[in-house]
Amino acid sequence: MESVRTRRAPALLASLLIALPALAACSGSAEDDVRAAATAFLDDWAAGRTASAARATTDAGAAGALLEQTAADLPDAVLSPEVGAVNVKDDAATVQWTATWDLAAAPDWAYEAELQLRKGDEAWQVVAEPTVVHPELARGQHLELSRTLPARAPITDAEGTPLFTPTEVVNVGVDTSTVTDLPALAAGLAAALDVSADKIVANVQAAPAGQFVPVITLRRPQFEAVRGRIFDLPGAVFPTETRLLAPSPRFASALLGRVGEATAEVLEESQEEGSPRYAAGDQVGLSGLQRAFQEQLTGAPGFTVSVISTDEATGDEGREIAAVEPEPGTPVKTPLVTAVQTAAESAAATQTLPTHVVVVRPGTGEILAVSSNGAANAGNALTGRFPPGSSMKVMTATALLSAGGLTPATPVPCPATTTVEGREFTNAHDLDLGTVALTEAFAQSCNTTFIQAALELPDGALTEAAASYGVGSDWTLPVGIFSGEVPGDSTGTGKAADAIGQGRVLMSPAQLALVAAGVASGTPAAPVEVVGGDPAGKAPPGPGQEVLDALRPLMRAVVTSGTGAALADRGEVYGKTGTAEYGSNTPPDAHGWFMGYQLGGPAGDIAFAVLVEGGQSSSVAVDVTDVFLGALG
Repeated sequence: MESVRTRRAPALLASLLIALPALAACSGSAEDDVRAAATAFLDDWAAGRTASAARATTDAGAAGALLEQTAADLPDAVLSPEVGAVNVKDDAATVQWTATWDLAAAPDWAYEAELQLRKGDEAWQVVAEPTVVHPELARGQHLELSRTLPARAPITDAEGTPLFTPTEVVNVGVDTSTVTDLPALAAGLAAALDVSADKIVANVQAAPAGQFVPVITLRRPQFEAVRGRIFDLPGAVFPTETRLLAPSPRFASALLGRVGEATAEVLEESQEEGSPRYAAGDQVGLSGLQRAFQEQLTGAPGFTVSVISTDEATGDEGREIAAVEPEPGTPVKTPLVTAVQTAAESAAATQTLPTHVVVVRPGTGEILAVSSNGAANAGNALTGRFPPGSSMKVMTATALLSAGGLTPATPVPCPATTTVEGREFTNAHDLDLGTVALTEAFAQSCNTTFIQAALELPDGALTEAAASYGVGSDWTLPVGIFSGEVPGDSTGTGKAADAIGQGRVLMSPAQLALVAAGVASGTPAAPVEVVGGDPAGKAPPGPGQEVLDALRPLMRAVVTSGTGAALADRGEVYGKTGTAEYGSNTPPDAHGWFMGYQLGGPAGDIAFAVLVEGGQSSSVAVDVTDVFLGALG
């Protein structure tokens, strides 16, 4: 039978084609024809085929202008029409339809409407009236869309106090139309503001006449400090605005991030996640927790649609016809303690070299402070990858004590040098203590002691000891933390270097603070950046109580009689210094570290890590720690 049907198909197709005009002429009821005409018009309009839609109306010119005006009134909006009931009476008809507008970066707007149609000579046509767009729109009127965002929900400290508040800023810039001597203007601004004169010149020369060219944005107190040097420079202008800012420019910036006008990256990210929530000019989170919790903090935008009359006689100017209130966001609470953060900031600011201070609560892993001074890349406090130097000896000692055979009182050799596979390792300042207790070797940071002892450890022992404090963990956090690296496959000179925090060992200040917190509490914890947030990972196991009971006296001796003795009057402080060589200079450059904890201090039990990049000695990190602890009270 299939072959027979195949042979008859051409004849059947021909007969259908011949019959088609007759069928079209009586394709259905008038109601079907009206529905088809209305659907075609709405589909063309929704697809952006404005000219085609206009031609399906009684006045193509008027309809085209109306639809184009609506596209301008509702920029980037997408219409989804749904045809409903049809009513035909002689040569006139009405079609009920539902308009649903997907408004750009705003909630959908839906309403019921009606199309009027009239039977023309050849087909049904939509009557070109403003009610095509909205039932309340009349001649001489158009729509106006106003989109609004709610006030941004706060990020708070541990007490629930908002950390970002509306703050007046001054935008220092250049009005290109009033510049009389560009080189002199650029030089004056550069000298007062520590910015590049060449960059100012280049930016002004590239800008159109009369355009504002930004140079720098200052908080009001900062501006007042330099006002006298720049205010009278011809061409300099100083418009002000209000921005949502943290208490100080560097206040926990690596963690909190900042708020500003939506960038192309943020807008694209929003687009990729579905219907965009943000538009150019919106104040949104650009980094840190402000960006990680973007939707929660921003809330949902709202909008109003109003009728705007070009003819004032209508009296409808600004009449609101639709509105959706914006939905406020939800606060994000951090464990940051403002007093601790402020103390950390004041301490970091004492250094001209890049300096970081990270503070953690023992037992909980809550991050209490993250501070970096103006010279530093603030992100390095959390994600920096630095050799920890002798700070690593906390983990090396953990491995040695875990292996058994050593106690704080065990005599150990501390020669000035030791040689491993032909490479000579030395102590700082040619330190040679002879044979001393392990406690003294640790307190005086004897490299040779820990190298010789570590070479006797099983492969991977250092990695395992470090992992017991969370080093190498795959933390899942809103703002990433580098959890450190301690290789498990090092041998010979590599293993020797790893034991003293050189070699391939890397650490971030945040992770080293977490190690110190694990020693302090005995229960290492995953880091916590947001109170009540999802866990960053499984809590590290810790090395065991017996090991910690032996390790803590070693760290206390560093402060009472060792390389951290400058902190001896800061209460019950435990710690370890670190000088970490890097680079290829001779003698090599070095970072300065101090990591440790304070029990029963003004801020309660706290653990911390301090890094001075390029500090050359751990003593500078000890000095920063001293200022930090002193600032706590």
